[in-house]
Amino acid sequence: MNKSLLSLAAVCGLMLSVAPAGLATPKDYQVTGPILSMTDTTVTVKKGQEEWEITKDATFKPADGSELKVGDKVTIHYTMTAKSVDKKTDARKEKKPAASPAASPAASASPSASPAAKP
Repeated sequence: MNKSLLSLAAVCGLMLSVAPAGLATPKDYQVTGPILSMTDTTVTVKKGQEEWEITKDATFKPADGSELKVGDKVTIHYTMTAKSVDKKTDARKEKKPAASPAASPAASASPSASPAAKP
């Protein structure tokens, strides 16, 4: 029985140590279309009516080793990378609370409470 518990504990520990590594992998996206332009650092493809400019690094090349040129139809696989972040404050939290209706002199003279407002 001790061997079973020890084995179960080892398997659980292994699963917990592997799980965070799998979660750290960014999601892979893709875009397919003809190449409109290329520079040393970017490639622009057309998808529908939109032009997608994607940054490329030194490892960017076709899997078959061929050369890319303008007009080639390609599928580019990419991940999203954050370059910076600006924290936005919640404007609703920063507003000063409005005075309660009971504290306002105008609040006591509501039309629904007035006898003249009845038909």
